[in-house]
Amino acid sequence: MRLAIPRETAPREQRVSLIPETVAKLVKAGFQAVVEAGAGLAAGHLDDAYQKAGATIVADFAVCVSGANVVFKVREPSPAEIAAIPEGALLLGLLGRGEDAQQMSRYRDRRLGVFSLNALPRISRAQKMDALSSMAACAGYKAVLVAAGSSGKFFPLLMTAAGTVAPSRVFVLGAGVAGLQAIATARRLGAVVEAFDVRPAVKEEVQSLGATFVDMQIGDAGVGAGGYAREMDEQKNEQIRQTIAGRLPNVDVVISTASIPGKRAPLLLPAASVALMKPGSVIVDLAAESGGNCALTQAGTTIVDHNVTIHGPLDLAATLAKDASQMYSRNLYELIVHLAKDARLSVDFSDEITRGCCLTYEGRAATDLATAGKVA
Repeated sequence: MRLAIPRETAPREQRVSLIPETVAKLVKAGFQAVVEAGAGLAAGHLDDAYQKAGATIVADFAVCVSGANVVFKVREPSPAEIAAIPEGALLLGLLGRGEDAQQMSRYRDRRLGVFSLNALPRISRAQKMDALSSMAACAGYKAVLVAAGSSGKFFPLLMTAAGTVAPSRVFVLGAGVAGLQAIATARRLGAVVEAFDVRPAVKEEVQSLGATFVDMQIGDAGVGAGGYAREMDEQKNEQIRQTIAGRLPNVDVVISTASIPGKRAPLLLPAASVALMKPGSVIVDLAAESGGNCALTQAGTTIVDHNVTIHGPLDLAATLAKDASQMYSRNLYELIVHLAKDARLSVDFSDEITRGCCLTYEGRAATDLATAGKVA
């Protein structure tokens, strides 16, 4: 079975889908690997390392995917790239949840088997494939570094000859994987941290990292299927915003990570709330791509409003290209060995993982495949 690892061409993208370590494991298992020249360079992996792993290096995307049974990507391929992928091949990556109708139509026209790690079921068997958690951990870590780099304050408590310097106070909104990593990173830097989440069950995790949990007194109203957050009525949203606003005058940094799968990010920081923050404070809004938790966030840029620096980063995990690629590569490895037993394709739609992360297969939508069974 021929595997293609092309170079990523999306703006800001520096990751590579498979690193040499993973390629070597797949080659040893009986797969053939073809890598586009320079695919791993931005992530610190030279072509020579892929050759030593047993891969063939080729000049461009078209040659790389020619004859491929499986194409690995980080981001969605362009229309031109989709047209170059062999009809009927598998395409694996962070490829949305099927919400882009035009892209889905392109996939079906090429009869591609599209499996997106964005749509992976949240079950224990799928944890090793959970790229969303891997990338969220990267983003949560880097968000704190971004905040520390633009803040005018030290994060830790300092006892100096010039007197005592108080630690920064960090407020993390959302205690999913990104939020928990942000808490841990801010605590390692010495900040005083508090955090909020609509799911009461995460209170113990927040406290175990040395942060204070801010209880919004909303019970389980914010808990959705699979343990994810869900949309709430406007009354509860306003209650949450008011509670957050009450803590902002004493906060130096806000790391905002709250999101709802497939929905616009919840608005937690209206402009009036930002105005309550001290001059020189910092907001890093990790929900910028899905609309932002802050009303003033501008996706992909940094602004200063009400004397507060507001970052709206996109693809923050890509800025940690080396380690993010390593984690992502291991996630993809688990998915491909799940779909191809002994280097031979074995797609079984009776399996919850296979069915859950499939967007389209052989020209059919995922909803039509629930009873398709095993497909060689």
